[in-house]
Amino acid sequence: MSEDRTVRVVLVDDHRMFRTGVRAELGAPVEVVGEADDAPSAVELVARLAPDVVLLDVHLPGGGGVAVLRALVPKLPATRFLALSVSDAPEDVISVIRAGARGYVTKSITGAELTDAVVRVGDDDVVFSPRLAGFVLDAFAAGGTAESGPVEGADEDLDRLTAREREVLRLIARGYAYKEIGKQLFISVKTVETHVSAVLRKLQLSNRHELSRWAADRRLV
Repeated sequence: MSEDRTVRVVLVDDHRMFRTGVRAELGAPVEVVGEADDAPSAVELVARLAPDVVLLDVHLPGGGGVAVLRALVPKLPATRFLALSVSDAPEDVISVIRAGARGYVTKSITGAELTDAVVRVGDDDVVFSPRLAGFVLDAFAAGGTAESGPVEGADEDLDRLTAREREVLRLIARGYAYKEIGKQLFISVKTVETHVSAVLRKLQLSNRHELSRWAADRRLV
């Protein structure tokens, strides 16, 4: 990429405050040319703008990041997709890479690091947060391909949970307090409590300890 080229980016995330923060943190030569907050609007906007890079959350209303990738990757060969998510779960990372994303970074990334990742993906490089690269390589070395479909070991119980409930489950299992989870996911403590109650009900568990053990047994932590 030439030094004077601007990387045109569409930002897709269902949290307005997070999108505002990303805009403020991204530096030159990145320009955010559009925003979307769910999968259907992302498909429409990206198809219309054909940006250089799409910063894409994994868990979105209306189908999730994988749905966006499946709809757009075949139609926009010049657009690159970089997943940006609070989740560092292997199944989330591998699913979006299989669907066509060029990289995956977590929301703990700094503004300078994210700017660098966007530029690199715009140059057709592949970018991962350091701890994520290993299991992606392991998954594909074991025979996984972009056409392999869902990650092996799909769990019917886990499938009952919404994307947001899975995020809350993983953070609970890692020992986060409700207030910390709310801060991570940009939701209120009351909303966190509601999601935890729903998870316990759907999984037929009684308390947070059982939930943590359930997640650990499935290597979701």
